[in-house]
Amino acid sequence: MTAGTHTVTNQAPPLVGYDVFSADRALAEAVERHLPPEVYAEARAELVASGLAAGSAQALEWGTLANACAPRLKTHDRYGNRIDEVEFHPAWHRLLGRGVAAGLTDAWDRPGGHVRRAAGFLLASQVEAGHGCPLSMTHAAVPALRADPELAAAWEPLIASRVYEPGLRPPLEKSGVLLGMGMTEKQGGSDVRANTTRAEPLAEDGAYVLTGHKWFCSAPMSDGFLVLAQAPGGLTCFLVPRVLPDGTRNAFAIQRLKDKLGNRSNASAEVEFDGSTWARRVGEEGRGVHTIIGMVAATRLDCVLGSAALMRQAVAQAVHHASYRSAFGGLLVDKPLMRNVLADLALESEAATVLGLRLAAAYDEGGEADRALLRIAVPVAKYWVTKRCVPVVAEALECLGGNGYVEESGLPRLLRESPLNSVWEGAGNVQALDVLRVLRREPAALNAFLVEVGRARGADHRLDRAIRDMLAELADLEGIEARARRLVERMARVLQGALLVRWAPPEVADAFCASRLGGDWGASFGTLPHTLDLAAVVERARPVA
Repeated sequence: MTAGTHTVTNQAPPLVGYDVFSADRALAEAVERHLPPEVYAEARAELVASGLAAGSAQALEWGTLANACAPRLKTHDRYGNRIDEVEFHPAWHRLLGRGVAAGLTDAWDRPGGHVRRAAGFLLASQVEAGHGCPLSMTHAAVPALRADPELAAAWEPLIASRVYEPGLRPPLEKSGVLLGMGMTEKQGGSDVRANTTRAEPLAEDGAYVLTGHKWFCSAPMSDGFLVLAQAPGGLTCFLVPRVLPDGTRNAFAIQRLKDKLGNRSNASAEVEFDGSTWARRVGEEGRGVHTIIGMVAATRLDCVLGSAALMRQAVAQAVHHASYRSAFGGLLVDKPLMRNVLADLALESEAATVLGLRLAAAYDEGGEADRALLRIAVPVAKYWVTKRCVPVVAEALECLGGNGYVEESGLPRLLRESPLNSVWEGAGNVQALDVLRVLRREPAALNAFLVEVGRARGADHRLDRAIRDMLAELADLEGIEARARRLVERMARVLQGALLVRWAPPEVADAFCASRLGGDWGASFGTLPHTLDLAAVVERARPVA
């Protein structure tokens, strides 16, 4: 037995055993703001329950185990039969079961469904980000499936089910299903029109067999996958089930699992289709991108929400630590320089949350102007919010000092995860070019964007000036492609500023406009003007355990 050398003091207690939803004021206010009054009470009760679950020691342990015990590929059974299965730790299944039961695949047909789901997704992703991938793809598959009413009628009730039923069985015999997506190939990446996977029609109407591969296919134990392949009429969308109606396994050869930087709980596979892989056409031949683009847009919004979740959790951990840790004669949270850093981080987090929930609300509202806004604002938000995630998480980790660099703090896992949403569903250049495409082809989308930011005009002179500068840049088409990132960044900041001016407390809106729009800001966090009410900004971000 070793002799005692010291008593442990001046360490922050674990941030556990609290309501993650109610402790996030920006999120809770956004939910109340965007939901119809008649569903708010029910939705809030559900989200409080999800928030308590997300803040529990059990959920945090599941998140740790799901990442520490990585998925394992089993290509064959003991007798040499090809089975192409992936084994996950039980914690993965518990997280997925909780997500499905919380309605994270059920948004499209319930009142306020997208806002409710977005808030729940933001909570679940703070516990563990990897299991959000199959939940996101399953949710997002609905608009693509609706290109074929017969398919939608069969699959949508199972997608919206609150029952998680793992294992490979005929999908339509299960109580609930998960779906995935496979678009990218080795030679093309985001340029899906360069895909070489072939689809040959069979005698059965709408049935084809596929020959080719997919370079990134996440959650390969899902029940079906929406993929793109070259049919006789051009690039087409298909539904590929893992198990056929007669119970036999479809030809879906998993070659290997990716060894990824982060997102390690979630299996991402390379798969091959051997010429006998059965697929059902979704939509018309040659209209594959048009058919699947609704799924892509929904998953892009989930990238925004996932990054907002990572930022919120990182900021919550940093503020919590600084609220308990003392140095140089006082609590870190009361030190002017640390307060500046924390406030700066909190601004970025709140701006991401407010923007993500506003876009979810546009899905719920569903009018022509809302759809136009989404066509331009989703790639704008995807570009900017996902890019802000890495520096925010890294700075939050630094707030914990050496404690933050240790795996047990949870911050290293957040940091490894932080670049992912910027890469998936089209990296930064793809998003910026998509914005340019919308600007050129869809005047209604730009008009909807300008109407949205225009609702805050006159409320802050720095926002007004930023809007004028943005309009000047939009009017100048010289070298527009090379300036695309600069333009999209400006659009994102103006949109975030407009939303915060309308809905955030004055101290938050003032600090955001002074720094992000007014130019009174440095190149790193912690460079806000010292005259702002930074203590109020930090207090608003503090999670109350």
